[in-house]
Formats: sequence, structure tokens, C-alpha cells
Amino acid sequence: MTGTVTEGLDSPWGVALLPGGDALVASRDTGTVHRVDAESGRKTEAGRVPGVAARGEGGLLGLALSPDFGSDSYVYAYVTTGSDNRIVRMAYDDRRDPGQQLGAPDVVLRGIPKGEIHNGGRIAFGPDGMLYAGTGETGRPGLAQDEDSLGGKILRMTPEGEPAGDNPDAGSVVYSLGHRNVQGLAWDGEGRLWASELGQNTWDELNLVRAGGNYGWPEVEGDGDRAGYVDPVVVWRPADASPSGIAITRGSVWVASLRGERLWRVPLDGTRAAAEPQAFLTGEYGRLRTVVAAPDGSLWLTTSNTDGRGDVRDGDDRLLRLTVR
Repeated sequence: MTGTVTEGLDSPWGVALLPGGDALVASRDTGTVHRVDAESGRKTEAGRVPGVAARGEGGLLGLALSPDFGSDSYVYAYVTTGSDNRIVRMAYDDRRDPGQQLGAPDVVLRGIPKGEIHNGGRIAFGPDGMLYAGTGETGRPGLAQDEDSLGGKILRMTPEGEPAGDNPDAGSVVYSLGHRNVQGLAWDGEGRLWASELGQNTWDELNLVRAGGNYGWPEVEGDGDRAGYVDPVVVWRPADASPSGIAITRGSVWVASLRGERLWRVPLDGTRAAAEPQAFLTGEYGRLRTVVAAPDGSLWLTTSNTDGRGDVRDGDDRLLRLTVR
């Protein structure tokens, strides 16, 4: 069963679920963060992130809560500025007046390449307490194989932005490379990291991410002749997917699809797909950007029809809640 939590969102991108069930939702184009009441759907502006330069596919993108949110109240955000993509963190205090609840941002990591397209933008904390970020190659495919660039990578760092000590290169935040545009990160019950990959003209991918793995872009796309590169677990035609956010609950990866305008379910059996992907909500709500799993097993999704590429419908954009059985 799918229900609408709230309507009238402007280019929603990142979503973070607060203790107690409410959601923080980031607007890519306005740079604002709204709190959405889980029961009433009422939207309250928490604050605006300064320095956001929304252009093309860039702007205020992913959100994540600190693993110690109960004590430090940090909200992390992936933002496009005038010079780069970067990760910042802000103290959140809902006792302040609406619009003033986010503190000034501190930069956690800077220097991620920016572009009109392929800015990546998903951030998430793993079960190891490290902060992960999916980046894009900004339309310059060579960055994905450039070990000195943060573009076209999955990054792994401490909450303070330092390289995790057991990264493939202990002095680098790069965890895996050879990515075109990563917008989905999630962990299964065994602590394995999965990521979605927006392909070009042939194949989109769902990947099981290995430390130090090279996922092939721009040398290869999809599976096949990938000597030296990691094969994807699932591939789709871009018209059927163009995957953005992913979530894992009840033994399946759920993949929000933009161009495909559907939610894919991929049942898992360890490190492989247990069955063919199943499509849900096909065409019902338009483009789907973000999906997150709530503690009760339900899924929260945002539509993405006001981002300049969708067909805007009455009430767009929406925050949806899907009951999963």
C-alpha cells in the first residue's frame, strides 16, 4: 500500500529520517531543508544551506544523520558550490524558530569535481560508522579511472572527513573507482555495501561494492568483457531504470528509478540476485529519486518531477510511504 505523506515539495533530493519518525527533506534547487511531520504531512522549513550553487544536476543533494545524532545533532549534506562538490555538516536544533534550526555548515570534505551533469550526491553512514559518498565524473569520463580525482568514485571517510585507516590507500578517501554516477548506497544485513550506477546508453547497474574494486567506467558498461573489472549483479536498460536512490529492507534491494518511473525490487540471496527484478509503481507517480527504509520496514520515497526533466503533475513533488510485506 502506498500513501502520500506530503505534497508540494520543490526538487526534493536527499531524505533523512529523524528519531521519532519525521523526515528531513532537501530541495536541490532552493538549498532549503524542510522537516515533514510523519503523521500530518505538515512541512516546516528547518533552514537553508548557504553557498549552494544549484545548476544543472547540482545543488543541495544527499542528506545523512550522524551515527551519534542523539548527542551531537549533526546533519550532513552533499552540496554543489561555485567551485566544487563538498560535504558539510550542521548542528540541528528543532527548539529554534522555523528557518533557524540548522547551524552554520562546517566543511567535512571539499574538492569533489562538479559539473552540469553527473555530480553523484548520495551520502550515507555505514554500519562501521564511516561516512560514504557516491560521486560522479561530471561528464568527463576519464575522471572515473583517475586515482588522483575524487570524481567517479565511492568515497569512505571518518565523520570528520579523514580517510578511513583501512581504506585501500590509507591516505585516500577513495574506496572504489570506475563509476559513472553513483546516486544510491545501502547495506544489507551482513554489512555488504550495494550501489546503483547510472549508465550511459546501454546499461544501468546494481553493484556489490568491494574495497578497491574498479567498476570499469568508461572502459566498459554493464556486464560482459570486463577482465580486471568488477561485474554488476543486475543490469537494466536506461529507459527502464536510470537508478537513483536505493534502500534495503526485508531481504531485497529497492531501487528508485528516474527515467524508468518505477520502483524496482531485487530479492537478494547473499551476494547475488535471488530472482528477476520486479517493478512496482510503474508510471503511477512519475520519476522516483530517493528511497529510504524506515525502522518499521516501510519505505519512504520522493518523486522527482519538478527537477526540470519530469512531467509535473498536480501535487508534485511528493513524499510517499510504501508498506512492504
